[in-house]
Amino acid sequence: MIQFQVDDMTCGHCASTITRTVQGLDAGAQVTVDLAAHRVSIDGTSANAQALQAAITDAGFTPVPLVASQPAAAARSGCCGSCGGM
Repeated sequence: MIQFQVDDMTCGHCASTITRTVQGLDAGAQVTVDLAAHRVSIDGTSANAQALQAAITDAGFTPVPLVASQPAAAARSGCCGSCGGM
């Protein structure tokens, strides 16, 4: 799953434009838009994140890639997680 934060996506028309843009690049892509959070999630079949980001940018938006969450142990400050947090 590829996700972008698109803060300049503000309405349903914006969401439609991004969805059409993504599906124009990757016809089999499943696009989920959370308008309130300004988040676009793409389950693509052929296009990579860089190509999708470029297409959304060309459509007039500013997509910022979101990285997957780190496991809780790795996210702890100062702890590698191998000791179980002891």
